Amino acid sequence: MSVVGEPRERVDARDKVSGRARYAAEQRLGAPGERLHGWIVQSTVARGRVRAVDAAAARAVDGVVAVLTHEDAPRLAQQPADGELAVLQSPEVAYRGQVVGLVVAVTLEAAREGARALRIAYEEAGHDVRLRGDHPGLYAPEQVNPAFPTDTAQGDLDGALAAAAHVVDATYSTPALFNNPLEPHASTAAWEGDALTVHDSTQGTSGVAASLAEAFGVAPEHVRVLAAHVGGGFGSKGSARPNVVLAAMAARVTGRPVTVTTTREMQFALVGYRTPTLQRVRLGADGEGRLQAVGHDVVEQTSTVFEFAEQTAEPTRHQYAGPHRRTSHRLSALDVPTPRWMRAPGECPGMYALEAAMDELAGATGLDPVELRLRNDTPVDPESGRPFSSRHLRECLLVGAQRFGWWGRDPRPGARREGRWLVGTGVAASTYPAMAQKCRAVARARPDGTYEVGVNATDIGTGARTVLGQIAADALRTVPERVVLRIADSDLPPAPVAGGSAGTASWGWAVVRACEQLLREVADGVPAGGAEARSDTQDEIEAQLGFVRQGFGAVFAEARVDLDSGEVRVPRLHGTYALGRVMNARTAHSQLVGGMTMGLSMALHEGGHLDEAFGDWANHDLAEYHVASHADVLDVDAVWLEEVDEHLNPLGGKGIGEIGIVGTAAAVANAVHHATGVRVRDLPITPDTLLEHLPER
Repeated sequence: MSVVGEPRERVDARDKVSGRARYAAEQRLGAPGERLHGWIVQSTVARGRVRAVDAAAARAVDGVVAVLTHEDAPRLAQQPADGELAVLQSPEVAYRGQVVGLVVAVTLEAAREGARALRIAYEEAGHDVRLRGDHPGLYAPEQVNPAFPTDTAQGDLDGALAAAAHVVDATYSTPALFNNPLEPHASTAAWEGDALTVHDSTQGTSGVAASLAEAFGVAPEHVRVLAAHVGGGFGSKGSARPNVVLAAMAARVTGRPVTVTTTREMQFALVGYRTPTLQRVRLGADGEGRLQAVGHDVVEQTSTVFEFAEQTAEPTRHQYAGPHRRTSHRLSALDVPTPRWMRAPGECPGMYALEAAMDELAGATGLDPVELRLRNDTPVDPESGRPFSSRHLRECLLVGAQRFGWWGRDPRPGARREGRWLVGTGVAASTYPAMAQKCRAVARARPDGTYEVGVNATDIGTGARTVLGQIAADALRTVPERVVLRIADSDLPPAPVAGGSAGTASWGWAVVRACEQLLREVADGVPAGGAEARSDTQDEIEAQLGFVRQGFGAVFAEARVDLDSGEVRVPRLHGTYALGRVMNARTAHSQLVGGMTMGLSMALHEGGHLDEAFGDWANHDLAEYHVASHADVLDVDAVWLEEVDEHLNPLGGKGIGEIGIVGTAAAVANAVHHATGVRVRDLPITPDTLLEHLPER
């Protein structure tokens, strides 16, 4: 019997709740008492250079072992491709909060005290930190993350808009968003000769190991990176960050193991964030509500240290039919930290703007918002013309509408009141690509009838250990209890990061192939010394051509707005998704509900507030950067269709980690508009944005 799909509890659950699970900052390297702690010192100016360093007082602090700045830090073997990893290599300051020093001590408290005593003088320069649509430095990057074209165009967009019966032309904005995982970024590093061992809080040990080997000029086989347990990442741990380079650097200088952990405040500068966006969406429809023109132009920011261009308009290229189309991305390189991946990069902010515009178009045409989306569904990819491997957006909309109780609602905004509350409902579609990346795995049969499977997957709290155990057991025709799974160790065959909703598909594909090969090799019995088989999925993945592979969904929201305070409550959220085959019903539901909760938080709470004078985020802690709390998250319902897609991978599954957040913010915003008649195009939707427009009670 297959165990794939069963709602099995996580195999590491007891270790986590009991405290037995050790994270990067809790790992022990070296002899007892030998480990040191590093405290990062950050720039207090937004742009300029370090003029002078006075480390005497810092070195005098009891317990301080070393103070590293650009004056005495080891030189890296070569300039990293990611400029953020070139820590302490130059006196130049590119943004407020950049690393300018590291104090290493026998205790964390001593390191912090030494960091406070370190004196750094600066030569300040003028800074430019505000994103605006008319910035004179806007430019078109060569491509957008990860390798999509910057611009696309088909037909005559302007002509189609001029001829359209109904037109929406609106600009939407999203603020900087910060993916602060429960476990902050942390690394513990130790050298033994030229061999480096690191425990890192990362989404992929293979990539971190490669970055460290490059930076320190050592052979890749001499770098080992492990990530036994990771307390969340959401994209911010998708590649090496300054903390891991600093830990390795300090360990080399001191000759002792060193742990470097970021504080919650440091997370807002050093580990990435979602870029703010300015998005102009133009939609033109005929008299029956069928799209003729689809335009989506995006302005976003990057840093002067390393270019990151989020693919914000990319989902618009695939979502709805329409012969005349244009999308574009423009970047402004500012004196700010580098934005990075954040859960569903591109799809999340891009679908907010598109789906809010679709709601506005529904109002202009007089069509029900669900009906408008059904009329513009398409069996082929609108831009490439290629067929989808499977596309059940229509079914998601219809099933979701039925379960939510959508039909029969009064379409008039502001028509429904319950006491002091205005009540409305909204809908938005979701999509996310179903990707897989090349991966390797190894499977071994033991003479005692058990198996060992190794794949360099990383469990960032999503249940990867559990799901991969189920996949391996099915492929080996046994039960999970007879499979020993090894993951999150760069000494294992290389594997991609836990990101892009491609982890399970990529790792599981390699695991299945290794296990299949192993069974063939032991068909006549397991030899006394055991047997081993390895897999590499590169050729299979490169042969996947012809189809566009996407997951789809529909999110429905009910919003209640207080006439007196402008407070917004969302008592109900429902999502219906088409995800292919689900590997574990329990972890899948958790991922979808978690994503929807983040989308709710994006809609109503989250946003960085820029202090232009200092060039920094004014709310750089979780006391002032607000996220949804338990009281904000009420009835969140997530279900999925039984979808079979034969053109995906041996598992038949699509990624689930990110599609839950896509569309949720738009569904909430559309529900707020239906409740109040107030269209808020700039997230988050806060009471002050609504109060002046609400009717009298």
